[in-house]
Amino acid sequence: MITLFESENHKNVWFNDLSSGHMVQANQHLIVDNGETMILDPGGHKVHTKLYAEVAVRFPVNGIKHIFFSHQDPDIIAAANGWLMMTDADAYLSALWMRFIPHFGVDELVQDRITPIPDEGMSVQVGQNPVKFVPAHFLHSSGNFQVYDPISKVLYTGDLGASLGNSYPVVEDFESHIQYMEGFHQRYIPTTKALKMWVNTVRQLDVDIIAPQHGAVFPTRELSAKFIDWIDSITCGVDLMGDSFPL
Repeated sequence: MITLFESENHKNVWFNDLSSGHMVQANQHLIVDNGETMILDPGGHKVHTKLYAEVAVRFPVNGIKHIFFSHQDPDIIAAANGWLMMTDADAYLSALWMRFIPHFGVDELVQDRITPIPDEGMSVQVGQNPVKFVPAHFLHSSGNFQVYDPISKVLYTGDLGASLGNSYPVVEDFESHIQYMEGFHQRYIPTTKALKMWVNTVRQLDVDIIAPQHGAVFPTRELSAKFIDWIDSITCGVDLMGDSFPL
């Protein structure tokens, strides 16, 4: 477990080493405020048992009140039923994907505890403080959200900012880190326009830390700003393609 932020009543932590084998590396983030916990993108079945055990020895299980799913991918949502059956938490998912989640085996007994997030986003009270679900559509899912915690000033960006192949958990040298992000963003982010919309949105937030779902975290205000500037400068997806698919 790595701590991103800690004050008397508020804590932001993450686990970056629960994936194994051929699984894509994925981070599981927690926001804990006054004894109440939100788990962000808790992962698939093989991660579920490990994460539950790690959380249970550090935080009260009955304090897990919220589960956030940024989008519909299995590395985020495949173990949704397990989390809902083993806690009394409420979950949150884009309204666009609500009819798809039963295909991951979510039981009808707990499906009503999943709240659809409207396209414009929403806020949820965690402990004594709100967190905001920020629209990030097409980054890379058509129904996609990020989480902004105004207490720690952490922006959880999901797949945006993902890095693959690096061995370090936090970014120190931004320029040398680009090589681990570039290919992912070119292929998995469908359109440059969505990046521009995101930049215009997050420049209105007070961000000290950017924490993606894959790879290294941007741990300082300066590095987070460099990442936002980089996103503002790149081209991705269909904007890199020609007029037809190669045969």
